Amino acid sequence: MSDDERSEPPLTALSDMQHLRVLLVEDSELDALLLVRYLQTNGCQPQHERVASQQEMERALAKEEWDVVLCDYQLPDFGVLPALSLLKRKGLDLPFIVVSGAIGEELAVELMKAGAHDFIAKGGLSRLIPAIQRELREAKARQERKAALEKLAYLAAIVDSAEEAIIGQNMDGIVTTWNTGATRLYGYAAAEAIGQPALLIVPPALHPEAGELWQKLRRAESVEPVDTMRQRKDGKSVNVCLTMSAIRDAEGHIIGASSIAYDITERKKVEAERTELIAHLNETLSKVKTLSGLLPICASCKKIRDDHGYWQKLETFVRDHSGAEFSHSICPDCMNLLYPEYAPHTPAGGGAAER
Repeated sequence: MSDDERSEPPLTALSDMQHLRVLLVEDSELDALLLVRYLQTNGCQPQHERVASQQEMERALAKEEWDVVLCDYQLPDFGVLPALSLLKRKGLDLPFIVVSGAIGEELAVELMKAGAHDFIAKGGLSRLIPAIQRELREAKARQERKAALEKLAYLAAIVDSAEEAIIGQNMDGIVTTWNTGATRLYGYAAAEAIGQPALLIVPPALHPEAGELWQKLRRAESVEPVDTMRQRKDGKSVNVCLTMSAIRDAEGHIIGASSIAYDITERKKVEAERTELIAHLNETLSKVKTLSGLLPICASCKKIRDDHGYWQKLETFVRDHSGAEFSHSICPDCMNLLYPEYAPHTPAGGGAAER
């Protein structure tokens, strides 16, 4: 046994191969039967089909999913290379093992270069089961890697298409990733920003703040979203809401940081306008509810002169400069003077009904 064989991980249990689906590319029905019998005597009960031409193989691949292909080297109208080409065209990554008579080492190497995963001589089938188990493991690993890469590409597409500016940096504070949202917000293309210090977009006055956030992440402390300022490529400042998170590897070690930011300029403008309006209203209200100082009042009609020089009725002025509202009535003296005929009917010491 070679060093490579001794260093292989434990083989897949034979029980995992009970329902192995085997596609036999073999023109000899007897040889195909011998292969199936060999698998059965070694703990497998394979589902199998024999094909001997490209058309038959195409039909078999269309109607069934196969776990492994066992292919003779040379068939009258078919063979290893056409079979491998067919699998490639269909985008199928199946363990492909050549099982044939003795062939030279040079030809075996060429077959491996063409895409075959192993070569087993028909006179030495003792390697067949281990070879199938090994290639099933390898195929599974390839599928998992492919799925992981597809997931990574999908997540990368989501990040790149996000409206927010999403930036990654390593432990040295150097930009490693830069999405299109960051380009829109800050004006730098990815090629301009990647490889530059993350402080590229931080105003100098805010470098201490940015350094403090970074140190918190290094200490594995949580960082709450913060409203801050960033600087665009054209030198203009932009209000942003910034969220920073640590990036960890598979072992949980912090290897960098990501930041997500979005423009809050309009929100800040609305907040400033609202604050200014509230302050103005408070100032106006304080003036309205306070009457102080000298009030110029007409000695005859009792009108009051306002700050703009206009004369207003007493009740109008007081109403506009306080929280009071007026109702009208007649005092007893005025009732006796103006309406003596009604005077006896008014309550003593009281006024006439309001009107």
